[in-house]
Amino acid sequence: MIPARRLHRYTYADYVALELESPTKHEFLDGEIYAMAGGTEEHSALAAQVLRVLGNAIGGRPCRVHTSDLRIYVESIGLATFPDGAVICGPLEQHAPSPKATALNPAVLLEVTSDGSEEYDRGDKVEYYRSIPTLNAYVIVSHRERRITVHARQTDGSWTARSAITGGGVAIESLGAVLLVDEIYRASAIAP
Repeated sequence: MIPARRLHRYTYADYVALELESPTKHEFLDGEIYAMAGGTEEHSALAAQVLRVLGNAIGGRPCRVHTSDLRIYVESIGLATFPDGAVICGPLEQHAPSPKATALNPAVLLEVTSDGSEEYDRGDKVEYYRSIPTLNAYVIVSHRERRITVHARQTDGSWTARSAITGGGVAIESLGAVLLVDEIYRASAIAP
């Protein structure tokens, strides 16, 4: 008889201790800690283009655009993650057990897909992010093709998903922003 393998489960305190010491960012979910791979130059440029448009759309509102250095904690499932970008409107609500710069109240989240993250970003993460009470929009920018998808919370609490490809655009109505595909992918090596 082969003995059952004992799985090691980490506590959130274990995760926090690791994050304070490690130069690598990690995601925490369901007792597991996952190292987050570094992005490519293309990945970084696409995220920066979207964040620029979001920053311009904010205008005089009490909102701030954040890069992937801001950790988001999804309370409903215990997920700590570093999306490629976030918009926080109003004061940042800090998750107390986490290191500084961990927000509970994003209004918009951004993920640029990669080979390793695409299925997760378009699958489970959609459901995880939708459980955040303050979230109005989740933006997914494809690394494979010129495609931007926005999952948006409607006034009745339901969610819709809209995508745009080359020549099109998709709105983030809560910010009054429109992400034009050709503008976001302007200098991209991804073929139209």
